[in-house]
Amino acid sequence: MLKSFRSRIFLVVVLVTLWAMVSCGGGSARLSTGGFSLTSIAAGFTAPLDVQQPNDNSGRLFVVQQDGRIRVIQNGSVVSQPFLDISSKVTFDSEMGLLGLAFHPSFAQNRKLYVNYVRTNAAGQIQSLISEFLASAANANIADPASERILLTVDQVGNFGNHKAGQLVFGPDGFLYFGLGDGGGGGDPNGNGQNTNTLLGKMMRIDVNSADPGRQYHVPADNPFVAGGGLPEIWAFGFRNPWRFSFDPASGRMFIADVGQDAFEEVDIGAKGANFGWNTMEGLHCFNPPSSCNTAGLTMPITEYSHSEGDAVIGGFFYRGSNVPSLQGLYVFGDLSSGKIFTLKETAPGVWTRSLLTNTGKTISSFGRDQSGELYLVDIGTGTVFKITSR
Repeated sequence: MLKSFRSRIFLVVVLVTLWAMVSCGGGSARLSTGGFSLTSIAAGFTAPLDVQQPNDNSGRLFVVQQDGRIRVIQNGSVVSQPFLDISSKVTFDSEMGLLGLAFHPSFAQNRKLYVNYVRTNAAGQIQSLISEFLASAANANIADPASERILLTVDQVGNFGNHKAGQLVFGPDGFLYFGLGDGGGGGDPNGNGQNTNTLLGKMMRIDVNSADPGRQYHVPADNPFVAGGGLPEIWAFGFRNPWRFSFDPASGRMFIADVGQDAFEEVDIGAKGANFGWNTMEGLHCFNPPSSCNTAGLTMPITEYSHSEGDAVIGGFFYRGSNVPSLQGLYVFGDLSSGKIFTLKETAPGVWTRSLLTNTGKTISSFGRDQSGELYLVDIGTGTVFKITSR
């Protein structure tokens, strides 16, 4: 079995941690490639996995570190005190840690933010948590760890250290979407991807603005399994490790990058109630069984690539900014270990063409998008956040 997404970069994280100890932070390095430039805006992060910007017109960027800390980039500098530090709660190992961040659409008014992290409880059970925190009313660059409100706790069946996914995104409908991997182990040994009675290997959709009896959230009435057949939080299923997804602000469609197993990486368009095939299929190919699998009712990816091109897809964003006209209207995504950036273009309805944009030489763990639609790249290999700009 090929190494899993996180184990592929385990040594990288160790090196990043050591490098961060001596880094001064910030930087102005600029790499011109493929008709655009990668401009370093901040460095010195420990295992950075995500970069987000709230809709508060502050211009701040928030960098999620796998070790349990969120750092703030403000006016070109990294604020010395972490915005949020829950490192004492987080299990930072393999693919576990603080994995994602989403700001409430009304963050400027209600100060609410949401994170996905992994912990190990007193009994030794590995768990994924979706939690709400509040930013301080007195200091906008600090969130209170004691304000945590746990919305959901999911036991990781088998206690494997990989395939935890981590992204959280508020959709155009105002609901919070989040993805969880199949729980780990090679080939989905517990069959979680196809089991709608577990949240592992799924995309979920909840309403954080109200709560049902016995829950810390409300389940939207039109979720596909509300009436039965699966857990009501599930919105789509059949994923291995959906590492980063986003909504196109122009069309409202959800684009999901699902990390493959031995041979293929894929990008999907999310759809309510859809089954994306894992572990029956890996990309467009049978996995279990390895041939003549039953594909009835499965939703196929819009693109795939083999491990001759890379081995861990990193989901990105549609570019709707103004600084890089050549990327306008393209879905920009990448690959962790190869450092390649790809684009997808819809050349006809439902027909997608994938192109290699460039090979950055970076170890790409995530992309980000700001309020203006401009894109960022997170390099876990050097602990650096880059902005994608015109050459």
